[in-house]
Amino acid sequence: MTTDIDEARDWQGNEIDCASCPHRDLLAAGGCELKKACVQDRYARRLERFFQRNRALADQYLDHPYFETRAVAAGYATVFLLPRLLQDPDETVRWSAARRLPKRYLLPLRSDPHREVRIRVASVLSDDDLRPMASDEDYYVRQIVAKRASPGLLPLLVLDSDSGVRREVARRIGPEWLAQMAMDKDGEVRLEAARRMSPGRLLAMIDDADWRVRYEVASRVDTYELSRLLDDPDPLVRELVRSRTGFTGAPRSGPAPNAKPATEPSS
Repeated sequence: MTTDIDEARDWQGNEIDCASCPHRDLLAAGGCELKKACVQDRYARRLERFFQRNRALADQYLDHPYFETRAVAAGYATVFLLPRLLQDPDETVRWSAARRLPKRYLLPLRSDPHREVRIRVASVLSDDDLRPMASDEDYYVRQIVAKRASPGLLPLLVLDSDSGVRREVARRIGPEWLAQMAMDKDGEVRLEAARRMSPGRLLAMIDDADWRVRYEVASRVDTYELSRLLDDPDPLVRELVRSRTGFTGAPRSGPAPNAKPATEPSS
């Protein structure tokens, strides 16, 4: 359970004096409360409570010098006053205003200088509105794009530099792209692709370097295709293959297809 901090200080660190507050008349009516709901306080939770009780006062605080006050007030102020806050120097204020405005106001924020704003914008846009953000410099913004964009836009991210982005793409992209993603340099990307491939196409990954991919292959392809994995270097893959094929014999002679040599060859 979260408890309030037992102090009452304004955004400059000064102790709050209710007697000098322009809203001191609200005290008696319960419109404000020291250390609980106060527009002078530096803590966002107390500012939030104040504007919840006094929404009509929010318009007066959109130019307050403290960014937290502006940001919280933007959540309660008259909507027609919010567009100018999209140019606010603080990213928290910009997003607080943007989230209450029609989508057309969000579009310029796709290139906001602060990543947190772009992340939040990407989390609410969709389809073609997200296209410019597929090349965002921040990997997490691109991950959000990969999660929200329609499958038709995901080819833009197939070769993304971040493996997390490519993993998300592999989960959602059209099946015609899975063969390409099955050749990705990252094993987890290949695994995501493998999980979505039909058994017939999955067979092409039977010699994959990652044991997790080979395990996926072993679990889904026809049993008569599994002889190449009977001596797989990974014990979990071998166990699965033997359980599916019923093979109980000793390991076959010769190196396993994916095994490394026991010793390095002499020079």
